[in-house]
Amino acid sequence: MSTTTTDRPGGPEPLTVTAWRDYDPRACALPGMRLGDVRIDGPVAAGADRLWELGARRVRLPRPVDLAAAAADGADGAVRAVRDLCLVRDLTARAVFVEWRLRLPPEPADGWRDLSHLQPPSELDGPADAAGALARWREGHYLCKLLWRRGPGFVQIRDRRWGDLRRFTAEESEYGGAIAALAYGARADAVPAAVLAEFREERLVAEVGPLVWWLPYRVRRWIQEAMAI
Repeated sequence: MSTTTTDRPGGPEPLTVTAWRDYDPRACALPGMRLGDVRIDGPVAAGADRLWELGARRVRLPRPVDLAAAAADGADGAVRAVRDLCLVRDLTARAVFVEWRLRLPPEPADGWRDLSHLQPPSELDGPADAAGALARWREGHYLCKLLWRRGPGFVQIRDRRWGDLRRFTAEESEYGGAIAALAYGARADAVPAAVLAEFREERLVAEVGPLVWWLPYRVRRWIQEAMAI
């Protein structure tokens, strides 16, 4: 399997985040709770694993994720934006509190809902009613809102972003291969066109400039017993 666009050596410039050992900002202010700056200069998955192993439970990204400007910035801007979003996704999967800021294009007006399974940002710009959208995002957010899992001979996606449970199960091997290819961003032609069309229809992928990236996360921490999810 080829390495994906944002998860290969020589990708975007390193990202330096700030990390703490606790979720509560009051606890984070106590001596010894600040882990300091942590440099993410390799694959995103390895960076998220490293933060967890260091004891990070609260992580702050240094700059906004600007999807409104990413496409205009060309391939480099798209790669940076997808890399940052993938880190937010992978940390959300571990129930790490992420402090991040997001700027979206004004259209579509409900574009924020595609990302509503992620830890809500501290600031949201772009939508006409950004304050209202952010409030709804915060009120409706919980762990496991959009996840995928791999079983013996199948992949399954469970999506609750729209208020009900939408469950998709695929047994064909090309679906698992497409998820692996898109996990950290890839060009559209990296996966079968028919599979990508299905992912787009169900809003399971997002597009940033020339890149397409996989939205669901593989859950790392269940909010209740797995059989009840």
